Amino acid sequence: MGSTDRTEAAVVDEGAFSVTRSIAIAAPAAKVWRAITEPEHLSLWFGRTVLDGAGVGTMTFDDHGAVPIRIESIDAPRSVTYRWSNDNALGRMPDEIDEENSTVFTFTLEAEGEGTRLTVVESGFERTSDPIANLESHREGWNIELDKLVALLGGHE
Repeated sequence: MGSTDRTEAAVVDEGAFSVTRSIAIAAPAAKVWRAITEPEHLSLWFGRTVLDGAGVGTMTFDDHGAVPIRIESIDAPRSVTYRWSNDNALGRMPDEIDEENSTVFTFTLEAEGEGTRLTVVESGFERTSDPIANLESHREGWNIELDKLVALLGGHE
């Protein structure tokens, strides 16, 4: 492996209005899958997550309050896409998903040696109230949140 860090920081693509981060996790894909799809596991590292049987609910953060969230698609155990109305520049969160002012993020899993490569791509920032500010805020957020996931699941490979 050498001395290269296999966990890169999140990267903003202003042209595509997206944020991407890819991390290596020293845990099997099944364990990572539970951590990104099951509310009780998401709540341990991300936001306090509550989802109903249809995959609709909230993710609550101490500094933002309750963010409306919905599972858009799921391809178990490879990828899951969520839509949320998490526009940090608005200063308040709507009670329900705002279709016109929301972003989607997709977690994709790939087996990598004994562990798992997890990639997240969040897009749709061009529809938010302040695209550049939200891109930067979410870039920072993915660095913080995914570092918590790595710590929870046992670190890097």
